[in-house]
Amino acid sequence: MSLAHERSQRISRENAVFAEKPFAKPVRPPQMELARNYLEVNAMDDNGIATLVIQHHVNPIAKGDYESWIKKIAAEGQHFKGHMGVNVIRPHGTSSSYTIVLRFDSHENLQGWIDSEARRLLVQEARTLLVAEEDLELQTGLEYWFTPPHTKQPHARAFKQFLITLSAIFPLTIVVPWLLQPLSDAMPFFANFWVAKLLIAIAIVWLMVYVIMPRYTRLVAGWLFR
Repeated sequence: MSLAHERSQRISRENAVFAEKPFAKPVRPPQMELARNYLEVNAMDDNGIATLVIQHHVNPIAKGDYESWIKKIAAEGQHFKGHMGVNVIRPHGTSSSYTIVLRFDSHENLQGWIDSEARRLLVQEARTLLVAEEDLELQTGLEYWFTPPHTKQPHARAFKQFLITLSAIFPLTIVVPWLLQPLSDAMPFFANFWVAKLLIAIAIVWLMVYVIMPRYTRLVAGWLFR
């Protein structure tokens, strides 16, 4: 057997082995992989609004530059599909931790923002302003109203949660039934006692979750977590 023939057979065997091996998966930056894991776990439980909580530990001497960076990334996020707003909870006392609460109308649209080139570049830019890698956590439901995502930050005291919730719900129990009264007058179906109460409850809960509480807790955060 000629040397050229042996070499040809060896190359053929190597190519066959190579063809059987699966291609390696692309490597993701750690913060993107962490965010994707949270999304995959929570997507099974909630198909609605997705809330991403981001914690940044900022270098004290870079706070001015970081504030400018927040404005830049908040403006950029507004261009992405499903963006519903962003809240920033600034540090209190000697803390240097910023908490950013970002909301999208679905897990898919939030993932689109997390995986975007625009966000990757902005996160890369912010690394020089931070003393540690960013912490990402996806939360669903109502728990993010009163619970800062980092255990070292103080949680809202129970009586403050009570006062904030009461002050938000009480006006709604007066205003919402008054606003829905014309609907009950015009359509007998909605005048039914149980239907009317259900409709009022739906309206109040929707307003609390999606409109009032995210903005209200941000407004009173300085007092709420003190």
